Amino acid sequence: MNPTNISFEDFQKVDIRLGTIIEVNDFPKARIPAFQLKIDFGELGIKKSSAQITSLYSKDSLMNRKVLAVINFKVKQIANFKSECLVLGMQNGKDVVLLHASDTVNNGTQVL
Repeated sequence: MNPTNISFEDFQKVDIRLGTIIEVNDFPKARIPAFQLKIDFGELGIKKSSAQITSLYSKDSLMNRKVLAVINFKVKQIANFKSECLVLGMQNGKDVVLLHASDTVNNGTQVL
């Protein structure tokens, strides 16, 4: 699959930030197995996300993990849950591997 070309100005509209997962819950109403996450983005506050990452990650392994997420999407209703950001990962077969950054980077830091 060839990617669609976008302008640099289009890319600049995507707000990708670093956050720390501070809460992980099961999401039994999701059609595909998923977790409900609460992520601390520092001065930008705490945002919720749904992530289909149950095949590679346990709830314990996700706690305090630094992740990258798009924080300026419109809120998306998923079953009875409102997802406020999109956690980023790479597809590896059927699994999703989370993107992350060094522990020395502060929550809320923007990807440039």
